[in-house]
Amino acid sequence: MDFVSEINALRKEKNAIILGHYYQIPEIQDIADYIGDSLALARRAVETKADIIVFAGVHFMAETAKILNPGRKVLLPDLEAGCSLADACDADELAKMKKEFPDHKVISYVNCSAKVKALSDVICTSGNALKIVESFPKDEKILFVPDRNLGAYINRKTGRDMKLWPGSCQIHDVLNAEKVLKLKLSKPEAKVIAHPECNPAVLEIADFVGSTAAMLNFIVKDSSREYIVATETGILHQMRKLTPQKKFFVATNDETCLCNDCPYMKLNTMEKLYRCLKDETPEIILDKELMDRARKPIETMLRLS
Repeated sequence: MDFVSEINALRKEKNAIILGHYYQIPEIQDIADYIGDSLALARRAVETKADIIVFAGVHFMAETAKILNPGRKVLLPDLEAGCSLADACDADELAKMKKEFPDHKVISYVNCSAKVKALSDVICTSGNALKIVESFPKDEKILFVPDRNLGAYINRKTGRDMKLWPGSCQIHDVLNAEKVLKLKLSKPEAKVIAHPECNPAVLEIADFVGSTAAMLNFIVKDSSREYIVATETGILHQMRKLTPQKKFFVATNDETCLCNDCPYMKLNTMEKLYRCLKDETPEIILDKELMDRARKPIETMLRLS
């Protein structure tokens, strides 16, 4: 089956839009109406006039799109496409911690469930986390969830002392600074660019730290010709499209594999995308009251961004 032509026909017939994250397989990135990071895709979800939103990403992203579009049908090609960070923060445990620290504002990284978002004061992404945190007074007490690495990075950048939830991304946190340095020694001309979900040791040796969108902007403007990329492998597709004259090397914790793939992101395939559009399932269904509570901190983020 020619999945590209079939998906294009169904998209037109059903007035559907496909939103794709940078970590998706290249074929999905190329067929998506919009490709971006969490912040850009949240904005697109707000702006769309489509009847159906197909989110080629992971579960929390599709939930966010549904929260912002309660009247539209939101589909996810594979409901098993979860997130280790989102799984690291249980809403009931967060509710208990809020009772322990009632004077703390809760800033939640977008990689969390709808229930956690509903308990938050504001949401952030890796692209706007610094701006969101800096919107609070310096003496504001903050609980940052669920990514301890991103939270620690913001603490170091701002001089704050936010209380950090002990969660991490299994793809970024596992990257080893020693192995990154070893790769750097073999590629002395290459700059290390890293996502702030990486552990502090990796971020310390990075030449540039930023979200996926920020990394893309950096490699376009930067004069270097080679880069060691410390994030999920999917971003390389866009990097090579934007700067085909440059070389990219994946920072990996597995010396037998030149990749750093998120198993959840890679669950989505062209066949699943096609069947999702054809059958209009799996659909994201959320309680209206939950969506109403979760929408407020997301809208606060979009306003502050």
